[in-house]
Amino acid sequence: MSTPNTSGPRVGFIGLGAMGHPMAGHLADRGLLAVVGNRTAAKAANFAAAREASAGRDASAIGQPPIRAAATFADFAACDGVVLCVSADADVLENVDGLATHLSPGAIVIDHSTVSVETAREAAKRLAARGIGFLDAPVSGGVEGAKSGKLSIMVGGDEAILERARPVLEAYGARIALMGGTGAGQATKAVNQILVAGINEAVCEGLAFAEKLGLDAERLLPTLMAGAASNWFLDKRGATMLQGEFRPGFKCAHMAKDLRIVQAMAEAAGIRHPVIDRALADYSELEARGDGELDTSALILIKRDSRHTRFA
Repeated sequence: MSTPNTSGPRVGFIGLGAMGHPMAGHLADRGLLAVVGNRTAAKAANFAAAREASAGRDASAIGQPPIRAAATFADFAACDGVVLCVSADADVLENVDGLATHLSPGAIVIDHSTVSVETAREAAKRLAARGIGFLDAPVSGGVEGAKSGKLSIMVGGDEAILERARPVLEAYGARIALMGGTGAGQATKAVNQILVAGINEAVCEGLAFAEKLGLDAERLLPTLMAGAASNWFLDKRGATMLQGEFRPGFKCAHMAKDLRIVQAMAEAAGIRHPVIDRALADYSELEARGDGELDTSALILIKRDSRHTRFA
């Protein structure tokens, strides 16, 4: 555990999902976390209670004020910054509007959600009217990266605001890159999601093919990882998908949501986007058949099926 930094900023965190929960934990470990919130209030209360119990057993945490579970946006009023890690564009704007009425001028909102560039710019505009800074800062690295504190963080916004927010981002980020002005973080995440979706398609199709050929997974996977086919998704999800385990690190429904944003951006940019279209069709199919809450590696389920609708 890192040594608590009691002189650092007081930080709030909203969104304790698969990614947000461990990220908030890293802030707590550093003594930066003051308040947590979640749409399901019980999750925030359980997080705060668990951290308080942990602090009671940890001598290094003596003297730290307890982490509070927020009941309303007013509970974040004393925070120097608030981190968002929520699901949808509407959620981001709802939280921004709620925080804008309570945070003091000079505070910063850091958004780790994946939303449209337009939503990021609108959020920044609404907060700026109250003198509050904003960074769109989507992340990549999966649940594994969130737990290990080694996420890649792609940031859009003002460099001076980023430098003030850096102690927060360093709690769970291995790489923090300023990509440009507001919206540039989300633009970078859109590129990231095209690459991720394309890799997922190739890995799941390849492994479904390997099964049909009767290849031994225990020999196949390390052999592929030792060569040019090596990639994060194959390494982290190859074995589990072949075992039929699809506990979500990143849900199919979330990938479909992201790809809808990316598809609209690609169409506006005037580029060809067959990879986006294929992946969106597949993840939408998984959603339609009730598998949207499974990990994205559940894509192999439809790759195995010769009756799967072909892409025209």
